[in-house]
Amino acid sequence: MRVTVRLFASLREAAGGDRFDETFEGGPVTITMLRARLGESHPALRPYLERVAIAVNEEYRFDHAGELHDGDTVALIPPVAGGALIPPVAGGAPEVPLFLVTRDALDPVALRAAVITPASGAYLLFEGVVRDHHEGRAVARLEYEAYEEMALRTLEQVGREVLEAYRDREVYAIAIHHRIGVLEVGGVSLLVAIASAHRQDAFEAGLRAIDRVKETVPVWKKEWGPDGSHWQEGIVPKPAG
Repeated sequence: MRVTVRLFASLREAAGGDRFDETFEGGPVTITMLRARLGESHPALRPYLERVAIAVNEEYRFDHAGELHDGDTVALIPPVAGGALIPPVAGGAPEVPLFLVTRDALDPVALRAAVITPASGAYLLFEGVVRDHHEGRAVARLEYEAYEEMALRTLEQVGREVLEAYRDREVYAIAIHHRIGVLEVGGVSLLVAIASAHRQDAFEAGLRAIDRVKETVPVWKKEWGPDGSHWQEGIVPKPAG
């Protein structure tokens, strides 16, 4: 049985590559067994393996006793730094993707058009912006890296989760765009847009969406400053609903 292992951010740099294959002979193979194998075959990964999350075929897997299958793609997801078209619940502009991972500059005007509805009494837009410091260190720029296919899927899961949680409170639509690549100080890395009937629900749904993006989406940040570069410390992902 052969599985493909994908690596990102600090793991990719430690291993000196972003993917490789592992082959097993006979018997069922579990995620736990693969993790043990990687500690032996790639010693540089050993210090990281206790804190990585596992994704199989772009879905988080937290049951590490579960079996893998021939041809699976297994991604090692280091702690995360804190597009398909999916129509909004009511109205909106279908030509604008509600969920997007892109290297292009983000467009808040287009995002508003994607979610606003005639029933909307409130529209909330959150912009995540690169600041010039982090934990007492000066920051010149940030470099964002993502497991792009899975990041898009996870943004969609977050959107469904938030809409379901607030459906009875007249939150009509949500859109989330995340930028990757190198961003200078002041650059916008994240847009979250919410359309709802009432302002309080828009604020609450928006805050929940932002938190879930930070908790689940496989995106990492490399910080560049006067003393060089390093990956920012993150959190172990929590599954989207």
